Amino acid sequence: MTAGSAYEAYEAAGELLRALAAPLRIAIVTELRAGPRCVHELVDLLQAPQPLVSQHLRVLRGAGVVRGQRRGREIAYSLTDDHIAHIVADAVSHAREAPDTDPNADSHMDPGSVRPAHPTRPVLDTNRGSRTSDKAVMTGTLAPSGSTATGKKEH
Repeated sequence: MTAGSAYEAYEAAGELLRALAAPLRIAIVTELRAGPRCVHELVDLLQAPQPLVSQHLRVLRGAGVVRGQRRGREIAYSLTDDHIAHIVADAVSHAREAPDTDPNADSHMDPGSVRPAHPTRPVLDTNRGSRTSDKAVMTGTLAPSGSTATGKKEH
């Protein structure tokens, strides 16, 4: 492999990772791992609004991650490559691993262990399309953009 072709491969890998860089797109790929799905099936499975699911499918299709095949009046989406499903599964598995207390120490975690949800870990608010935290959701401190939980505008 020449330096030029290696760089092109890195660029292509970067484009793929950018296409996967949204929690809902990761969830879509995870669901498509089981087989082809129509938009309405993904909406039901992921509990996300249809326009948002369609928008993310458009990004994934543009990146060559998914393809659509017409079934009558619907389009069934499927993964273009099983490698993509493995990349996502590995990333999700890695994210679930418990963090080490010493960042310089080697990890001796059991690969089957799962990290509990962190109370302030950012999550995607699919209704607003923005990031918020579990703590804000649990404590009811969510507020519209530009205002505080008390209803006063921030300046």
